[in-house]
Amino acid sequence: MILARVCGRLVSTIHHPSMTGRTLLVLDKLDARGEPTGGYVIAVDAVGAGAGETVLVLDEGNGARQVLGGADLPVRSVVVGIVDDHPL
Repeated sequence: MILARVCGRLVSTIHHPSMTGRTLLVLDKLDARGEPTGGYVIAVDAVGAGAGETVLVLDEGNGARQVLGGADLPVRSVVVGIVDDHPL
């Protein structure tokens, strides 16, 4: 799992048919204390996350496809939760 913050959305004019209606988010990776690490990840949004929210990301292809319900989806990363409170 990766802790990250939503910083934007991606829009494409050409995409795989299975991605129709799905949102791609650009996420800044965070360390355990919630500070940016300088890295980023692009993930499919499965929970309706919005700009500025802290999220949990599953960054493993097979698990991501299982969350989204399709064995043949071209997906590696998926947002699986929104963090309500971060204790650190």
